[in-house]
Amino acid sequence: MRYVDEYRDAGKARALAARIAGLCEPGRTYRLMEVCGGHTHTIYKHGLEDHLPEAVELVHGPGCPVCVIPMGRVDDAIAIAAEPDVIMTSFGDMMRVPGGNGSFLDAKAAGADIRMVYSPLDALKIARAEPDRRVVFMGIGFETTAPSTAMTVKRAAAEGLANFSVFCNHVMIIPAIKAILDSPDLRLDGFLGPGHVSTVIGCRPYEFIARDHGRPLVCAGFEPLDVLQAVYLAMRQLAEGRAEVENQYARVVPWDGNPVALRAIGEVMEPRPYFEWRGLGIISHSALRMRDTYAQHDAERIFDLPGVRVADPKACQCGEVLKGVLKPWECKVFGTACTPETPIGTCMVSSEGACAAYYNFGRFSRERFRETSAP
Repeated sequence: MRYVDEYRDAGKARALAARIAGLCEPGRTYRLMEVCGGHTHTIYKHGLEDHLPEAVELVHGPGCPVCVIPMGRVDDAIAIAAEPDVIMTSFGDMMRVPGGNGSFLDAKAAGADIRMVYSPLDALKIARAEPDRRVVFMGIGFETTAPSTAMTVKRAAAEGLANFSVFCNHVMIIPAIKAILDSPDLRLDGFLGPGHVSTVIGCRPYEFIARDHGRPLVCAGFEPLDVLQAVYLAMRQLAEGRAEVENQYARVVPWDGNPVALRAIGEVMEPRPYFEWRGLGIISHSALRMRDTYAQHDAERIFDLPGVRVADPKACQCGEVLKGVLKPWECKVFGTACTPETPIGTCMVSSEGACAAYYNFGRFSRERFRETSAP
């Protein structure tokens, strides 16, 4: 297929759904986790769950890069932004993410100079234009966005821009999946692997899932037929008693990843001993920090940070949503106290958040859930 419309063909979707239904064993249910929040939005924007048999349930995972940032790290970033002569720069997704002391938008309203950028190079451009001020880029995301941050730091170092630094919050997908697999309260039959992350790390790092845990993983693209075909491939493995890593997104994802991007990450960053994830707790070697070589561009070494762990609001159940234990509409504050305009948790803020996907696209499903679960 060559055009986007071909990946959204309703007839092909119905044909794939029929083939998936034909693979279901009578009396058995199947739970597949789509790790990436981009898949979640595709599923609910295009109503893919309505194409699947009731025996197949899609479970939402921790692949939203903004959703997993804990409240304490948001507070640290706001503390940096409050320093004299600091310009904090951030992707738009971060602007409304709540911390213990409010969000970036709240801090901006209180007088902090916080600017939305579309790439770390935009932040570097600001640092060039305002040499008397300290410009900090809020580095977030999985391995998808880490290479652009790393390359920007290398350029800053090459140009001698000492007023540019990164507050590094980049996380890694493999430790998160391992934490999910070790979770005692979640049963999964397989995974739809994240397409964007896999363009960088490839498919090989997922092989432990099949080898050590006996579960199939299919790297999937983001169009409706991509997701349905990935479900079909995972279901076919289960029907045949296989557990392998397959690459449905081969038109974009190389099996061994992007060596240039991986080399850039490895040169500028290294794994942290541990990092706190919202909902998943502290996971060892699950995030990246700046190497000593680039200490002059490391905001965590330049600024004195509070570094306080902040518990999520008791009413918020983002943690359970990120682990796939709860559906967003099962959260007590979903769609009432917590909306995209007044978010309590990160899953309602991000463009990849599961709660935002359900709120924007899953209203009919939510009503059907309430009807079927009513006493």
